[in-house]
Amino acid sequence: MRAVIETPRLRLATIGISQAPEALDFVLRNREFLQPWEPLREPEYYTLEAQRRLIAFDSECMEQGSLLKLWISKRVSPGRFIGSVSLSNIVRGAFLSCHLGYRMDERETGKGYMTEAVKYAAEYAFRELGLHRIEANVMPRNEASRRVVRKLGFREEGLALRYLKINGKWEDHVHMVLLNDEMERP
Repeated sequence: MRAVIETPRLRLATIGISQAPEALDFVLRNREFLQPWEPLREPEYYTLEAQRRLIAFDSECMEQGSLLKLWISKRVSPGRFIGSVSLSNIVRGAFLSCHLGYRMDERETGKGYMTEAVKYAAEYAFRELGLHRIEANVMPRNEASRRVVRKLGFREEGLALRYLKINGKWEDHVHMVLLNDEMERP
């Protein structure tokens, strides 16, 4: 699956193995900044070969229809990634749901880029992928991330205790959901 979404300021696109150097540049630049919000990473994660393998795996999952991973760049500099947004664990059938994940470059936070990217990714999920539900799970202490989904209308459905192992510790997460109300209209 290939996808490109143009927003007023951003370009969200799937990538291929040839763009592994740009992905590596992003993870290296943001290694310390993202560490408190992500699983522990082995040193090998920060190598070009590991990024190539991850992109190949993502491409396989996208071909199977279980993932949509979009790398974010500014429209004025499309060769430099400033983040990513993922719709993972896409389930069809009666559920029509996915999990939302996102991360932003430290130097680009506070500018509304992630809210813009998630908004357009969610619209794509509803319109193009035909999904009914997008689930976001956010650590209670990650206020910046919670602000992103709140602005876009995600509603809190509860607290998942010790939900994910983040930076070596099991962390609680607030379960938030955005529904595709258009699917519910007769």
